[in-house]
Amino acid sequence: MADAIRARDISKQLGKNKVVSALSLDAAPGTVVGLLGPNGAGKTTTVRILSTLLRADSGTVEIYGVDAAKQPGRVRSMIGLTGQFAAVDPVLTGRENVELVARLYRIGRAEARRRTGEVLTRFGLDEVADKQVKTYSGGTRRRLDLATSILIRPRVLFLDEPTTGLDLESRLGLWTEIEMLVREGTTVLLTTQYLDEADRLASTITVLDKGRAVAQGTPSELKSRVGGDRVEFVLEDPARLDDAVALLRTPGGEEPVVDRPLAQITARMGDDLVRVADALNRLADHDIRVATHVVRRPTLDDVFLALTGSRAAAAGAEKPSARKGEGK
Repeated sequence: MADAIRARDISKQLGKNKVVSALSLDAAPGTVVGLLGPNGAGKTTTVRILSTLLRADSGTVEIYGVDAAKQPGRVRSMIGLTGQFAAVDPVLTGRENVELVARLYRIGRAEARRRTGEVLTRFGLDEVADKQVKTYSGGTRRRLDLATSILIRPRVLFLDEPTTGLDLESRLGLWTEIEMLVREGTTVLLTTQYLDEADRLASTITVLDKGRAVAQGTPSELKSRVGGDRVEFVLEDPARLDDAVALLRTPGGEEPVVDRPLAQITARMGDDLVRVADALNRLADHDIRVATHVVRRPTLDDVFLALTGSRAAAAGAEKPSARKGEGK
C-alpha cells in the first residue's frame, strides 16, 4: 500500500524568504506524524503545501499515491484540514455549520443531515448543537471544527496546532478524539507547540528549523540523541560538592552541572540504572551522603532545545493558517 503522505524535497520561497527547504517526510496509513519547530520554522507553510492550499516551488507531494500538484481535486476529496483558529461561523448554530460544510461538499440534503447528526453525537455536541456558536467555549468550538473536518471521512487529516489556547481538559478531550480517528485508520499530520501532545500522539516526529528538517524519528529515538538519563544528586553536606563531582566524572563524558545553593549535582548517566547504583556506591565509599537523588528521563523539550536552541514555550505558530481549504 502507498504511503498516506509522501513528500520529497519540497521547497517554498515567500518573498525573499526560503520558508521550506528540501523537506522530505512520510506518513504510513493510520499513524500520527508530528511536525515541531519554533516560530517561523515553516510548519504552517508545510501543511498548506501538503493540503494543496499552496503549491511548492519544487519537489513532489503524494497523498496515497496521488500527485497533489497534478490532481489537487482528487487529493482534496481524501483530506481534511483544521487550522490554527476554529473556522466556524459564530452566528450559525453548530448544526447549521456542519450542514453548511456538508452542502459545500455537494452531499445530498438527507445524507448531509444524517452525517451532521452522526458527527455531532460523536464529538459530544448534541446538547449545544442548536445553539449559536458564539455562545460556545473555545474547547467546544475546536470540537465542532474537528467535527466538520471529518465529515467526509478523510483518509488524511491535517491538524495545524488544533489545541493552542485550550485548557487541559479540552486538550485531553481532543487527544482522545484524535486517537480514536487513528484507530479507525485515519492518518494525521499534526503541528503543535505542546511537546507533551506530540509525545503522546505522534508515531514519528519531524523537527523543523528555518525551513529544514533537522531531525526525524520516533519520540524515543529523538530523546536518545540528547545523552540519556540525567540524575540529580542533592548532598547533605554542601562542602563535599567538589569531591562528589570528581567521583561522578566519566572519561570523555559530559561535565556534571553543580548548583551550589541547592547542594545539587546533575550528571548524565546514560540509560542504564546500574550506573546510578554504582555512582551512589562510589559516593558512599567516600563518606559522601546523598540526601536525595532523582532520575530524570530526557524529554522532547530537551530534544527541541538541543536541535533548535529554543525552548518549547517559543514554539508557536509562525502565522495564522487559512480557513478550511479541503473542499472539492
